[in-house]
Amino acid sequence: MENRVQGSCPGAWNQAHTVQGMNGDLVRKTDDLFLFPGFCDVHVHFREPGFSYKETMITGSRAAARGGYTAVCAMPNLNPVPDSLEHLAEEEALIRAAGLIRIYPYGALTVGEKGQEPAALEDLAPRVIAFSDDGKGVQDEGMMRSLMARCAKLGKILAAHCEDDRLVRGGYIHDGAYAKAHGHRGICSESEWGPIRRDLALAKETGCAYHVCHISCRESVDLIRRAKREGVDVTCETAPHYLLLDEGDLQEDGRFRMNPPIRSKEDREALVEGLLDGTIDMIATDHAPHSREEKSRGLAGSAFGVVGLECAFPVLYTGLVKPGILPLDRLIDLMAVAPRKRFGIPLEEEDYTVWDLEAEYRLDPEEFLSMGKATPFAGRTVFGRCVKTVCGSTGNQMS
Repeated sequence: MENRVQGSCPGAWNQAHTVQGMNGDLVRKTDDLFLFPGFCDVHVHFREPGFSYKETMITGSRAAARGGYTAVCAMPNLNPVPDSLEHLAEEEALIRAAGLIRIYPYGALTVGEKGQEPAALEDLAPRVIAFSDDGKGVQDEGMMRSLMARCAKLGKILAAHCEDDRLVRGGYIHDGAYAKAHGHRGICSESEWGPIRRDLALAKETGCAYHVCHISCRESVDLIRRAKREGVDVTCETAPHYLLLDEGDLQEDGRFRMNPPIRSKEDREALVEGLLDGTIDMIATDHAPHSREEKSRGLAGSAFGVVGLECAFPVLYTGLVKPGILPLDRLIDLMAVAPRKRFGIPLEEEDYTVWDLEAEYRLDPEEFLSMGKATPFAGRTVFGRCVKTVCGSTGNQMS
């Protein structure tokens, strides 16, 4: 298999013919291969600066390209946290050195992501894609109101990790049947939808462009659906593991520990319904690599987070498109177009990815280019292999 990032457009996108569908211009075909616009993930963790033993800008970029992504937005839970121009400059230097794909940094909402003091939002705004304290929820309502008002004035999206610390109570998987049967501490769904309900009211009040990260439960879908009908400027994302897995798939393995957790079958079905009716705007991976040791301590002791860039499209294509649940061009919109539209990221014609959709294989994380190997989809048989990724803005090439 060839998989590379190439620095100039060889014309393959324009030479391929359009496959008709709801959004037929998003899918083109040449010979036996399919061409899609380069995917865009608005929620990844590339771990630099500060945690290069987990991932680097270079390894994360290579993993993204392997998965068909030409643009990603890097979350700010780093060391130092990009809460000032001085701290952001360290991350920007690493981004420039990586150079394989387009990487857009988030700015932190609060100093050190501690929720106590606002970050230098006005200084950061021209150089970040949006603001977030991802990994930590903003607990204080007054602080969130102030942050939303400032983001609205700056014209920047506030992307929220919605989690009420008071309701987590030491949990690490969904507070459902599996947790009860196996003696695990559960995280209730209200820890997610409670802050979403609060924030939707604040977004309506302040006029903030509000984006909800990684929703996982049916109440979140219902709240966001209702808010959209009321005219609130809100979008949301979910991740492949929430759409394709539920607590019945859990195993006593750290690769099944993520935050928020995989929830019930009813929650999964509600998320799929939200995709189909447009409530859920995009799919992001929340690519969160950790070391092998950090993910080797089972459900109770492992670090939160799984990797997803290299397997997102194959598992979604296999699990949603092939069974006829979701049209192919709708999946491409969710992974390539809608994220760019919301976050103001250009969709360049010279950025595209080429796939062999007939390729059938077993997912082996040891073949991943990411330093992280923990995925709940390990061992799954999937269809769809990335043949090439072209990012026209760079001069780098990866084989």
